[in-house]
Amino acid sequence: MKLCVVGTGYVGLVTGTCLANTGNNVIGVDIVGEKIAKLQKGELPIYEPGLKEILVENMEKGRLQFTTDIDNAVKNSLIIFITVGTPSDVDGSADLKAVLQVAASVGKAMNEYKIIVDKSTVPVGTALKVTEEIKKYTQEEFDVVSNPEFLKEGYAIEDFMKPDRVVIGADSERAKKVMRDLYAPFVRTGSPVIFMSVKAAEITKYAANALLATKVTFMNEIANFCDEVGADVNEVRMGIGADKRIGPRFLFPGVGYGGSCFPKDVRALIRTAKDCGSSMQILEAVEEVNIRQKTVLFEKAFRHYKGSLKGLKFGIWGLAFKPRTDDMREAPSIEIINKLLKAGAKVSAHDPKAIDTAEEIFGDKVEFHDDQYRVLDDADALMLITEWNEFREPDFDMIKKRMKKPVIFDGRNIWSPRKMAELEFTYYCIGRP
Repeated sequence: MKLCVVGTGYVGLVTGTCLANTGNNVIGVDIVGEKIAKLQKGELPIYEPGLKEILVENMEKGRLQFTTDIDNAVKNSLIIFITVGTPSDVDGSADLKAVLQVAASVGKAMNEYKIIVDKSTVPVGTALKVTEEIKKYTQEEFDVVSNPEFLKEGYAIEDFMKPDRVVIGADSERAKKVMRDLYAPFVRTGSPVIFMSVKAAEITKYAANALLATKVTFMNEIANFCDEVGADVNEVRMGIGADKRIGPRFLFPGVGYGGSCFPKDVRALIRTAKDCGSSMQILEAVEEVNIRQKTVLFEKAFRHYKGSLKGLKFGIWGLAFKPRTDDMREAPSIEIINKLLKAGAKVSAHDPKAIDTAEEIFGDKVEFHDDQYRVLDDADALMLITEWNEFREPDFDMIKKRMKKPVIFDGRNIWSPRKMAELEFTYYCIGRP
């Protein structure tokens, strides 16, 4: 099939590349000429394991190209994916300016029947707005479909190629047939393609992310309670995770969730509900608790040093909001580091992939190193914020030699309290005695 993907961010690049990899002819479109120029050379603006290799391969085979010319891309495509950003507005609602701008451009370029696919995460009712915007500029027939993405950063290629399910909101049999054929190569092992109304599909994405955010937040609350009473949250986690109705995933406590999806989608669902005269009291609590959770590690340090962090040096391991990505959008590390700096502490940080991103945020206020051990030179404490695999079995003797004092604040519970005691570290974690 011939299709174009408008927006070459995280979702757009993964979507376009994976669809090209099954033999489709894909045009990636973006208004930022500099980004397109780099993509045409095979240079990616994001880090995602495995993406570059597949992208370059499909470019070399002529199935994937990039351009700033949306008019030509639309004219030469049957399917147009909209994958532009929908950031939170001041009131928490999703900002649809970019989505509607793309819709207008599509309408102006229409030359025959097209299927416009909302792949961006958008609130219920967006497909109708897109339809109305396109109709301002064309008399051609078209269908607007909602096809939300369920990609985990760091595992996006696998998620797209082997999805748990494909959700398609479509009111037209013509569009359903095309979309079924498009996704057929990805569901050969039996994963369902679930057809539903457009509105139900729009809600499904928000509901899924909001439920996962709630699960994470609930476990963080339980971990904080375990801290107060001296219980081990890991034992609690295993006890409830073995219940098939609950399951073991998303039960790991930590320093709060971040990224491009959970924070934004929770806020947007709260705002959309308010606009419709309803309320999302559980999600309002989830957002409040998550904001507070991002300060937990700092508060532990504040208490350990008896209310004064001035002049102390903290080595930070992990800056991205999760492993296997360089994404720092709403990352807990930002809140923690800003609080440390405000308290007069010095910060030296390392992350396997997110240093460049962090430098754009903090500038010279933070010292960055490519070597994870260098950040510990003369440090008063180590803070583990992101659970990259390379941090799980470090050289603890090296850590002790480089630090002033062997103090660790583990925000992801990746080390054993018993082992840390045996190694004579002063060790703080989340919800474990």
